[in-house]
Amino acid sequence: MPVKLPASDPLPAELATRHSNGLEQFFSSIKGGTGLSILDLAGANQANVTFITSLAHRLYSEDLLRSLPSETEDTDRVQAFLRQNLAYPERHFDGVLVWDVLEYLEAPLLTATVERLFRIVKPGACLLSVFHSADRTDSAPQRSFRIQDAKTLQLAPRPHRALVQTFNNRSLEKLFQRFESLKFFLTRDNLREVIVKR
Repeated sequence: MPVKLPASDPLPAELATRHSNGLEQFFSSIKGGTGLSILDLAGANQANVTFITSLAHRLYSEDLLRSLPSETEDTDRVQAFLRQNLAYPERHFDGVLVWDVLEYLEAPLLTATVERLFRIVKPGACLLSVFHSADRTDSAPQRSFRIQDAKTLQLAPRPHRALVQTFNNRSLEKLFQRFESLKFFLTRDNLREVIVKR
């Protein structure tokens, strides 16, 4: 589905800019291609739209957290959520910017979402996910990730949302067990960037 920007996409006052090894690895994995299909799961923002379309790629956007159902234990609700949010053909995407979305999904929806991502990305495609360090509590802030360039991110605060769970390396390997490989990058701000290769 085409990217739809909010009516206003103001820059928040509290932007933190930092180097991102995960972002650099993500764009390195698609370097040389043009007209690729990239999915952003944290909703559209002007910085990401501008940067990705400047590379001659197509950007699709879903704000998964904004459309979360209040109850995700019910199988019917999980399937309805996936029909509304990730209804793409198999092997459609060359890359997915997952950001920190998966930390806020309860177990049934988390498992179904990762399975759907596996189906809609092409073999060899990469996902960039971000996770708080496993020792963080549920008070970790949610962020908006804005791409400044192929290796630099601006992190802006978003409205507070409690983490549903935290992950260590082993639990992430289990979560993405159907994928070919994972590569971890630990950052100085207690985040782990993970490149997941299909």
